[in-house]
Amino acid sequence: MSRDQVIGVLLVIVGIIGIIIYGWLVFFPPYPKWDLIVLKLTGFVAVGGVLGILAWIGYTLATTPPPKPIEEIEKELEEELKKLEEEVKEEKTTEEGGKKESKEEGK
Repeated sequence: MSRDQVIGVLLVIVGIIGIIIYGWLVFFPPYPKWDLIVLKLTGFVAVGGVLGILAWIGYTLATTPPPKPIEEIEKELEEELKKLEEEVKEEKTTEEGGKKESKEEGK
């Protein structure tokens, strides 16, 4: 059994034991009013988790800079494309010039 499978089996066992203990505390509390405390705690953790995620999303939206407008990106891409086309033209002219020189030297 690989390490990941062992961890998976342990998580399943811990989850099942947690469900059993939670059910026992809610439906058959060892002391009076524990069931109410467990339910209140569960509700608080659930609502706190959801609101915490909501707050995190809000913080992320508030602190992240807005993306560049598409027009700016298109302009940058056009400029890069023009530069690449010019470089390709220069390379072709350089190669053609080199071929002509080598032919002339061969004569």
